[in-house]
Amino acid sequence: MPQIQQPSNQIKLTNVSIVRLKKGGKRFEIACYKNKVQEWRTGVETSLDDVLQINNVFVNVSKGEVAKHGDLQKAFGKIEISDIVKEILKKGEVQVGEKERDHDLVSLRKEIATLVAEKCVDPSTQRPYPVGMIEKQWRRQASVSECIKLLQSDSNLPIQRARMRIKLSLPIADAEKLREEVLKSAEKVEHDETGQTEWGITMLIDPGQFRVINELLQKECKGRGRLETLAFAATASGSSAS
Repeated sequence: MPQIQQPSNQIKLTNVSIVRLKKGGKRFEIACYKNKVQEWRTGVETSLDDVLQINNVFVNVSKGEVAKHGDLQKAFGKIEISDIVKEILKKGEVQVGEKERDHDLVSLRKEIATLVAEKCVDPSTQRPYPVGMIEKQWRRQASVSECIKLLQSDSNLPIQRARMRIKLSLPIADAEKLREEVLKSAEKVEHDETGQTEWGITMLIDPGQFRVINELLQKECKGRGRLETLAFAATASGSSAS
């Protein structure tokens, strides 16, 4: 049986992260070690030898087709491989395989569900939900805030944002003007004390009200007073904050 020989300009590579750049009407690719592209782009990794599986430029990494020098010269205006590789690393798009993409989506989903679980509680018990329960109810890809809204509108899981505990201190003169406006944002006042020179209040608010209060202080107090975030009120033990 005749032996099939592989063309000399073909190199087979596996388990790679491919970076692709289209330039001069042609496609050029480089074969990198997984996770090294981002490290190169952020400056964590500086050695090309540790980024590239092989120091060459391809037309198609999957097929092992190496780019011709004439095509490199025409597209990049040079044939120095290291310079071309650096340009592809900087400007190219990382190609993600189906398995890798699925893994990334699962990881992202888990991360978002974890953040949602940290920020939200069961309204009836004020206890956080397990991450697994959030994942089961949430079937669409979304940001954390979008996920919370979808769970509130599209699922049968009662859920609300965990309340934020804040402490506000204002000079008496400012407190007289702003007290009523501040209390509008409170869901529960835990401590309210007026001293000789300062008014202090600790209260639970919806996280969305933090920006409202902060902007009010910036506008009316001009740097006077203090606004502190103490914690989210939800606790794993289920002690009610409402």
